[in-house]
Amino acid sequence: MVTIEVEIETEAWAEALVDAEDLSRRAALAALEQAEQAGGGIVILLTGDDEVAALNADFRGKAGPTNVLSFPAAPNPEDHIGDIALAFGVCAREAEAQGKPLAHHLQHLVAHGVLHLVGYDHQMDSEAEEMEALERRILARLGVPDPYAGERDDAGHG
Repeated sequence: MVTIEVEIETEAWAEALVDAEDLSRRAALAALEQAEQAGGGIVILLTGDDEVAALNADFRGKAGPTNVLSFPAAPNPEDHIGDIALAFGVCAREAEAQGKPLAHHLQHLVAHGVLHLVGYDHQMDSEAEEMEALERRILARLGVPDPYAGERDDAGHG
């Protein structure tokens, strides 16, 4: 059984997307299904840039916020797969710059973060191609257009 908990810490998420919790949950479940992950729990934190910047500094040693951070749990996926955190300001600015609805960008980044939790990465070209193909399938099932159809988005996937 999969448990998805969505915590909206920054009200800007709820103000911009009244269904942010549902969008996040649906994207996470679709990513887990596509990755054939049967059980465990995920916490999705919808927060602000300052909070993600602090996490980025503490856990990655990098300054400033990024769009999404993934924190895989210690091996024991029966209990908890991991956590992801998304920065509202970064995500909203990226969506606007890319001409995408924030809802679509949120679902893409949640799916991306969940795939990181279950072991996917994009450090090498072959890994990136595999991960992007999975993301395309996940998002197509959610009715979200291919996020890689235009320019490649290399901005800060964490």
